[in-house]
Amino acid sequence: MNGQESQLQVLGVQVGAVQPLKVGEQRVMSGIRKQAVRGPVAVSALGLTGDEQADLTVHGGLSKAVYAYPVEHYAFWREHRRALGLSTDLSCGSLGENLTLCGVLETSLYVGDELRFPDCVLRVTQPRRTCYKLNVAMDDPTAVRTMAQGGLSGFYLAVDVPGSLMVGQTFEVIAGPRRSTLSGRAGPL
Repeated sequence: MNGQESQLQVLGVQVGAVQPLKVGEQRVMSGIRKQAVRGPVAVSALGLTGDEQADLTVHGGLSKAVYAYPVEHYAFWREHRRALGLSTDLSCGSLGENLTLCGVLETSLYVGDELRFPDCVLRVTQPRRTCYKLNVAMDDPTAVRTMAQGGLSGFYLAVDVPGSLMVGQTFEVIAGPRRSTLSGRAGPL
């Protein structure tokens, strides 16, 4: 086990119910607002128990069952929000993620890599492609553009081995085929 693997840890587990989100004068349904879960939460092929998605074209289903986000990006978001005069009080789940992870970034992952937790296995499937609802949830009209331009997307995971997850668990990354990075570039030959 190398030094990086010992630092791979779950810092937050969040779920959210579908609820109305005010977009201008309209209300749209969204599950982007997540709440922390205490203790273990069951993980099935379609994601975490208690998590709902309003638009399955962008989140949910077998290949996008769980959304993970690196905690390392939160420092960037706090500074970005400070510069805009917005609240910097961001907790795990503020970006709509189910899992807030420490020690793993999009730049180090490839499509097909596995994250092995003590009681389940999740597989990296793609980077997040966010929509306008993030702007609303973050009260920041630049959030989507900032996330995309900064490569701060987080990533979707499929559930290969159902089980449970909880805050404090460690995990390891098992290399997949290494053909495509989350940025879409080809992997090493």
